[in-house]
Amino acid sequence: MGKRDVQEVNAGSMADIAFLLLIFFLVTTTMDTDSGLSRMLPPPVPEDQEPPPPIKDRNVFEVLINAQNRLLVENEPMELSELRDAAKEFIQNPLDDEGLPEKEEKQIEYFGIYPVTKGVISLQSDRGTQYQMYLSVQNELAAAYNELRDELARAKFGKKYAELEDDKRDAIGDIYTQKISEAEPKNIGGK
Repeated sequence: MGKRDVQEVNAGSMADIAFLLLIFFLVTTTMDTDSGLSRMLPPPVPEDQEPPPPIKDRNVFEVLINAQNRLLVENEPMELSELRDAAKEFIQNPLDDEGLPEKEEKQIEYFGIYPVTKGVISLQSDRGTQYQMYLSVQNELAAAYNELRDELARAKFGKKYAELEDDKRDAIGDIYTQKISEAEPKNIGGK
């Protein structure tokens, strides 16, 4: 029996093929990018600036989130699903309740003299609060402002707030200015 010659595999082009596959997968793969909150941080406070005047308790809507992701709103336990309506009532103060924020009369384009709230929402979280809960609370508070703006836009102009021209949107924004104060997380309670 004769010995057969084993034919060799031409491996010279293997590097080229591997390189082409590498390029192909790099080009076709999508990279996830981190997304964050679109928030503008306030500029640093100059040292020579005098402190702002104190805010009356009735003008502050206090929202606390503890380490177990439970809400304490105005010193009362509250479910996340109730937060938006409570915030809307605070911001709007429709019955001019003395326990809710004061209003001041301002000249607003398209509205004339209009009562504008002096209310501020104070959001405080615990160091152990889950990020998702913190974002959910922020979303509910922002949604309260958005719904009030939409309601006023529909009543006055017959359109959604987002569909209005810039000057009309600015006027409604002057009435319902988003005032959410976010303090640095603390150890509020719970582990």
